[in-house]
Amino acid sequence: MSPKKRSRSRPKARVRTRARPRAAKVPVPTVVTYLAIDGASKALEFYKNAFGAKELTRQATPDGKIVHASIRIGNTDIMMSDIFPGSSSRSPLELGTSPVTLHINTEDVDALWKKALAAGATVLMPLENQFWGDRYGQLADPFGHHWSMSSKAKMSKEELASKQKEAMEMFSQNRQPDEQGKVSG
Repeated sequence: MSPKKRSRSRPKARVRTRARPRAAKVPVPTVVTYLAIDGASKALEFYKNAFGAKELTRQATPDGKIVHASIRIGNTDIMMSDIFPGSSSRSPLELGTSPVTLHINTEDVDALWKKALAAGATVLMPLENQFWGDRYGQLADPFGHHWSMSSKAKMSKEELASKQKEAMEMFSQNRQPDEQGKVSG
């Protein structure tokens, strides 16, 4: 007599369905910059060209003014709109300066710096190796907003120590570099 074969019931094959992507959870609280811009539509294009921003949203009036838009630079979202009559928002160009500086950390600050300048940014503080160990500089975009950018500087311990000593001497005399990197005080 032959041994009795056991019937094995196989589990039914699972049919994989493509799950709907879940919206990323945003940590709460989250701070997101919101820029008031005179010419937000042009600013969107500038930020794409200068900083490699990705446009996320754009809501415009029939005449093209931006009611709300958002971009992402790296992993940071920035929102913006045009300035509308009756709003309390003011353009940095109207104020004569920007009270805020947006900062970009990047792997290759020299390449991003050149790209921003080619797109129309102007230098506020030259890109240089700094006493805290970063290669750092400041720019203004054509809409008056200030941007700084940096990456780790490639410099020797001796160069870093020399820059730190020079900076501390300036600070002890209540002096600091001006926007062109020249010492004032």
